[in-house]
Amino acid sequence: MAKLYHALLVASALLSLSIAETCWQGVPCTGPTEAAFPGEWESNIFAPSSRTVSPSQVIDLGTAQVLSSYPGASSIKGNASALVFDFGKEVGGIATIEYTTSGGPGQLGLAFTEAKNWIGLASDSSNGQFSRGYGDQACDDGAIYDYFTTDGKHTYTMPLMRLRGGFRYMTLFLLTNNTAGSINIDSVSLAISFSPTWSNLHAYQGYFHSNDDLLNKIWYSGAYTLQTDLVATNEGRQFPFLTSEWANNATLANGTIVIVDGAKRDREIWPGDMGIAVPSSFYSLGPDLEAVKNALQAMYDYQNSDGSFPEAGPPLLQQDSDTYHCWTMIGTYNYVFYTNDTAFLNENFEGYVRAMDYIYDLVLEPLGLLNVTGTRDWGRESPAGYCSEANMILYRTLTTGAELASWAGYDALASEYSSRASTLQKNIMTYLYDYTYGAFNNNVTSEMHPQDANSMSLAFGVVPANSSEGKTISERLTDNWTPIGPDCPELPNNVSPFISGFEVQGHFTVGNTQLGLDLIRTSWGWYLNNPNGSQSTVIEGYLTNGSFGYRNYRGYNWDSSYPSHSHGWSSGPTSALTNFVLGLSITGRVGSTWKFAPQFGDLTSVQGGFTTSLGKYQASWNIIDGGRKYTAEVTAPEGTVGEVILPPLPGGGECSWSWNGQNRGTFGDNAQIRMSGITGGKHNVVVTNT
Repeated sequence: MAKLYHALLVASALLSLSIAETCWQGVPCTGPTEAAFPGEWESNIFAPSSRTVSPSQVIDLGTAQVLSSYPGASSIKGNASALVFDFGKEVGGIATIEYTTSGGPGQLGLAFTEAKNWIGLASDSSNGQFSRGYGDQACDDGAIYDYFTTDGKHTYTMPLMRLRGGFRYMTLFLLTNNTAGSINIDSVSLAISFSPTWSNLHAYQGYFHSNDDLLNKIWYSGAYTLQTDLVATNEGRQFPFLTSEWANNATLANGTIVIVDGAKRDREIWPGDMGIAVPSSFYSLGPDLEAVKNALQAMYDYQNSDGSFPEAGPPLLQQDSDTYHCWTMIGTYNYVFYTNDTAFLNENFEGYVRAMDYIYDLVLEPLGLLNVTGTRDWGRESPAGYCSEANMILYRTLTTGAELASWAGYDALASEYSSRASTLQKNIMTYLYDYTYGAFNNNVTSEMHPQDANSMSLAFGVVPANSSEGKTISERLTDNWTPIGPDCPELPNNVSPFISGFEVQGHFTVGNTQLGLDLIRTSWGWYLNNPNGSQSTVIEGYLTNGSFGYRNYRGYNWDSSYPSHSHGWSSGPTSALTNFVLGLSITGRVGSTWKFAPQFGDLTSVQGGFTTSLGKYQASWNIIDGGRKYTAEVTAPEGTVGEVILPPLPGGGECSWSWNGQNRGTFGDNAQIRMSGITGGKHNVVVTNT
């Protein structure tokens, strides 16, 4: 028996060692090791099953057509000859190339791009300097090279500082002065660098599955994007910016892992982006939010003496953004809400209060609205003055601040923040709402009706969900729609999936389910199916003409290769589909209370779930007999308490219903059933037309 016990210990140690070796660059493996909800839906996961991956196919540079699957075509001959290796999805990390040369000395070049548009001998833009001025690839990222002087076999592994955080295509090319010079590519492999603490990149702690395959893939593209945006804390983009090439060796935060905005760029901490990214990460990847904690702590560590936060974390430390200041505060709430990390809250609460004092001092009478002076924002135009978007964000800051103060034991402060929020809400409606048009103006002097402020007014509850104004705003937002997504009035000719994520939440919040589903399919579906995109992640933004030149005239120097194709702020549908369409969400810290309120739209079946430190939450619903019947189930951990809201039948009419097998009576056409105080465990319901 002792020998058997010893053998088991050795086997366990070897297993632990093998798992540890699969994490990135010696980073401790603290992430999840297996999926919480295994099933057929795992086929939609875009993440690779191993940390070492190879290309899927080889492409001709001149024609952009597929030459072969990988391994396949491998020979390049003559100066500037090249092959493009397509990994089939967004990847990132350190490449190793084994190759054989003949015909004298030369250089093997490596160039990278997320989008197929920029395959070639120079990489798409990422370094942020725009040293070449204006136009595509203005950042001059260029390529990196392995120099060889003798014929024979060679192996090249990229230096760690040249890690390429996000790409799909890698071009390998030859530079030589000898017309007979040639290279045979013997093997290509890539060590995946993102989600560095995860030993199993498929170990999702949440899932979503419906009868609509496109929606399923969009949910998982958001989740995969968020994985690519989890990076080692010492692998951020270098600042000051390089004038050529790129370097990802900057320290962003303490700890081992941190959440950044994008895989390729900026590879920085941006609190505004986290307003969408963190909820989506929680409901898909799981409750381990160490990367979020480290990002937020960096913001508190660099809080300015006047109480303001930088717009971005170190080393960039960009300043002068009232909205991103608020997003750090909202991010504090989100993190504590999902984790119940009261130690983090208590450690930083003094800084939080100073931050609230700073921003509320900018609320000016007689209007009682936030007067924006720190005008840096997500990229919108006209952010200054009594900007409606900033006031919506301040309202959310105050309401979440009241909860944080209560959790920290400061009830009087909680009451003060709640009172301020109530007053601000009244002032927003009085001075910023256009009752004639049915939506919010950009500010007190502008008649432009921005997508961001109107979407946030619904998502943040500035306008009650059951109000006539809420329904009207939801409908008015569709005035911006194009065949590939909303034309953002505050950033004309651009589609912003970041802001559209709030719009999706807004439509669902007021019960316009079909509008939310249509927007997800139109915008996110367009990019996911775009043959020139990553076909696996969500993009930072794009133009209404269908090109990738997001923000080309506003900060991006007309460089269409600069936008990120794996940007967490665009992952809004991932949390929205779980919270509103499946209908399952937590309403109390770490899931102590929860809600199940499904929304059907044009779907017929949905299931999904997520985990918190308290356990697993899971739900499903199915529509039967052409909308004359539906069944639903919900499961939550013991010791939790939930609210269940049953919608009317899709087919209409009076219906009977049963709860856990017991007949509970009838309810009328277009009515709802609300049940509170539902204890944890497994529950089922059947609703049938009478």
